Amino acid sequence: MYLSIDIGGTKTLIALFSKHGRVIRRFKFKTAGLYNDFVRDLTGVLKGFVRPNILAVTVAIPGVVQNSCSVRFGNRDWGDVDLYTPIKALFDCPVYFENDANLATIYESYRLPGKTVFLTFSTGIGGGIASRGRLLPESDGFEPGHKIYSIDGIRAEWEDIAAASALEKHFGINFATALRGTDNMKEVARRVSLGLQDIVSTYRPDTIVLGGPLGKIFKLYVKYLPKLGVKYRRPRRPLESVIYGCYLYSRGKMK
Repeated sequence: MYLSIDIGGTKTLIALFSKHGRVIRRFKFKTAGLYNDFVRDLTGVLKGFVRPNILAVTVAIPGVVQNSCSVRFGNRDWGDVDLYTPIKALFDCPVYFENDANLATIYESYRLPGKTVFLTFSTGIGGGIASRGRLLPESDGFEPGHKIYSIDGIRAEWEDIAAASALEKHFGINFATALRGTDNMKEVARRVSLGLQDIVSTYRPDTIVLGGPLGKIFKLYVKYLPKLGVKYRRPRRPLESVIYGCYLYSRGKMK
């Protein structure tokens, strides 16, 4: 079996997969604001997932993996922390860390032909570039959400214009997935479109997968996106791409 851990800004999801990719057990809990509290919560939950036949553990983080023992979270002021040691103490198998957007890219691209750009519209805008489930070199340093664009006379980072959190603020709603209506969908498409031209001209993808909460309403706004000679696709699992990417990453490491 393979154990997957997806550490998000608001929640952490743990899933135990069979070797064939079936979820056997899962558990979700709130990500604590303080690091010591988070480690206490995480290790407490993980003790219930310890099995002698777990082949590998993959941990998805919303930040940078600096080495096997040190990670830096992009959405927490925790500094460089050693998350490897407390997890490794529980499992007699390899423990891997990878950026969450990269893992989602691996999962959403592994059945698609050609080059795929995966974009996740959530608190920010992240993503990766892959071919059939393998990350490409240009995926390193791919941070589309930080590019500057202009809209309605205001210059801002793309993620401050089109991320799910930015759309919720603009429309005055709690969840971007609740958006409906032609005018609203045209506005969503207008904001999402700002960065697509640069991505297509720079990376020449065959497919762009639009994930995160916007993946849930993909069919409502995709018709209003510009035709750039690229296929737009809804993610296979809009809100669970990362956890399934963890499974594929673990499986690939053990081959």
